[in-house]
Amino acid sequence: MKNIKWFSIPALALFIAAPVATKAAAQEPGPPPPAPQYSAPQYQDQYQDRDRDWDRTPDTYRDPQRQGFREGVEAARRDYMDRRHADADDHQVYKHPPVDEHDRGEFREGFKVGYRRAMDHMKHARDRDRDYDRP
Repeated sequence: MKNIKWFSIPALALFIAAPVATKAAAQEPGPPPPAPQYSAPQYQDQYQDRDRDWDRTPDTYRDPQRQGFREGVEAARRDYMDRRHADADDHQVYKHPPVDEHDRGEFREGFKVGYRRAMDHMKHARDRDRDYDRP
């Protein structure tokens, strides 16, 4: 009878702990599922073809112009999202470019081009969305 007591207590503990251990093992995250594979669409909208590279910096730009272009695109995005007055000249980064003094003109030129291109793209995209909503 004494031997059964020594055996029954560990067996009882094992039966109580088993469901907790299996539940914890079941909740461990496995490897992430593979990314879905999508094929390229056979037909692309004419607007996508035309506007695909609208935010690409022109290849002929020098570094200050490229930097200004990128800053201009980002400034236009912020203005558009915040519904602010669209004016490239109002931005601090345009007034005080983060480049050497002799590169400021090129930076500002790139900034204005990037800003104007981004605003045109976003406004035309909004207009296209409105046209699609009409019956």
